[in-house]
Amino acid sequence: MNKFIKISAITLAASTAMGGAAYAGNLADPVVEDPVYAPAPAPVPVSGDWTGFYTGLQLGYGDVDGPGVLDGDNGTYGFHAGYDYDLGNYVIGGELDYDKTDIDLNNGAANVDSVARLKFKGGYDLGNTLIYATAGAARADTSLGDETGPFAGIGATYKITDRYTVGAEVLHHKFDDIGGVAGADADATTFTVRGSLRF
Repeated sequence: MNKFIKISAITLAASTAMGGAAYAGNLADPVVEDPVYAPAPAPVPVSGDWTGFYTGLQLGYGDVDGPGVLDGDNGTYGFHAGYDYDLGNYVIGGELDYDKTDIDLNNGAANVDSVARLKFKGGYDLGNTLIYATAGAARADTSLGDETGPFAGIGATYKITDRYTVGAEVLHHKFDDIGGVAGADADATTFTVRGSLRF
C-alpha cells in the first residue's frame, strides 16, 4: 500500500510540474518578428549626353502637291542612321534616312516610290529631350524619274533610357522639273514617328 501511495504521489507531482510549465509558457508574451520590407528598385538614371551613333526605324505619312491635279498621299516606312555630338546646351549631327512609299499621283499618272535624305541637324539639349531643326538634300524616286531637291523641318527626340529613344519629325520638301520634265514641280510634306537604338 505504501508503495502504491509513493507511486501515486510521484505521478501527481510530475503531472503538476508539467502542467505548471505548460501554463507558465502560455502566459509568456508571443514573439512577433518585425516585417521585412524589400527596398523599392532604384530608378535607372538616364544621361543627358547625346553624343554617339544611333540607328532605327520610322513610320509615317507623306502628302505630295504636284502641278495641276498631280496630288496624292500615302503611308511611309523606313530606317535611319546618324551621329550626334553634344556641345553642352547644343547638339549638332548628321543623318541618312530612307522612306519607302507608294504615293499615287492622279490615278496612276505618276507615282512616288521612295525618298532618301542626307540631313544636317542642330538642336537644343533639354536633358532627356532634344529639340532640333534639320535641313539637307532629298532624292525622290518617281515613275517620271529621279529628282533631287532641298528639304527642311523640325523634330524632337526623347530618351526612354540611355540606349532607346522615341521621337517625331515633320519635313517639307521641294522638287523641280521631276524627271527632267519642265514644270513637273512638287512639294511634299512628311510626318514620321521614330524609334532609335543609341550606341
